[in-house]
Amino acid sequence: MKNVEQVAWRKSSYTSQEGGTCVELANLDLTVGVRDSTDPQGPVLQFNRPAVAQLVSRIKTGELDR
Repeated sequence: MKNVEQVAWRKSSYTSQEGGTCVELANLDLTVGVRDSTDPQGPVLQFNRPAVAQLVSRIKTGELDR
């Protein structure tokens, strides 16, 4: 696994720069790392790529909206 401190983390462009809370994603070789953007030194969850792709797809289609 790549060192989580040395990878490029990305967050949504919808996150405001002033106090916006969001999750960040990073490529960790075979998995996708997910962390809280307000706590970059905190824990990193890892998910397999198909699970992340399915979640993103469901978000984009609005399937998870209430």
